[in-house]
Amino acid sequence: MLIGVSPYISPELLTALHRMGHGDEIVLSDSFFPGDTFSQRVIRADGIGIPDLLNGILRLINIDDFVSDPVIMMEAVPGDSLDPEVEKAYRAEIDRHWPATPPIRRIERYAFYERARQAYAVVVTGQRVKYGNIILKKGVVPVAE
Repeated sequence: MLIGVSPYISPELLTALHRMGHGDEIVLSDSFFPGDTFSQRVIRADGIGIPDLLNGILRLINIDDFVSDPVIMMEAVPGDSLDPEVEKAYRAEIDRHWPATPPIRRIERYAFYERARQAYAVVVTGQRVKYGNIILKKGVVPVAE
């Protein structure tokens, strides 16, 4: 373990976060997401919820503030509904670390899948909720003057 690094952040995830460049995206998926179908770089975080991972990750990286939609979630398919508590829990963690982040943008299911294919990595979590997947775009790390 490292001082200041959440115990929810595995060595593999820490390495991925470090290797990501600004503008790279990472998917935090619910346990139902077909991660291996969409990515060559799948990191397992079984048993860990996305809010806990967001809290750990957002201590280590910032969200891109050069784009209008740096945080993406999947919208409900026609005839289905979202649980607003899911987004609320995610937003609480985002606001804890990066409160100026724009609202979470919702995109259509297959557009989300296509975006996931382009992501740097997919982290398959233990989150067990419908539409629990979220994409974060990493920002430019501030440099001390």
